[in-house]
Amino acid sequence: MQNKKMLQQLQQMQARMAKMQEELDEATVTGTAGGGAVSVTVNGQQKVMSVSIEPDALEEGAELLADMVLAAVNDAMDKSRELAAQQMGQLTAGLGLPPGLL
Repeated sequence: MQNKKMLQQLQQMQARMAKMQEELDEATVTGTAGGGAVSVTVNGQQKVMSVSIEPDALEEGAELLADMVLAAVNDAMDKSRELAAQQMGQLTAGLGLPPGLL
């Protein structure tokens, strides 16, 4: 009987995990740099969805523009990882697992 209950719990977790993956795929976060001159939007799966560069940023030169794009990508990726970690924390909250296990 215990095995059946455990199997049901695993199946429920798999279903919640699939739903979470779908939600992360649809969720977006935006990172910016240069006071908003460059913005990068990524989804919860850390895929870049769009890059926006204000025309004024083009006048800053290639090296500075590259630095701003890199900073905006890193900012967006950090936010995306935070979002995924929050979602995972909600998913595993009821399992009684030690923090950081999953």
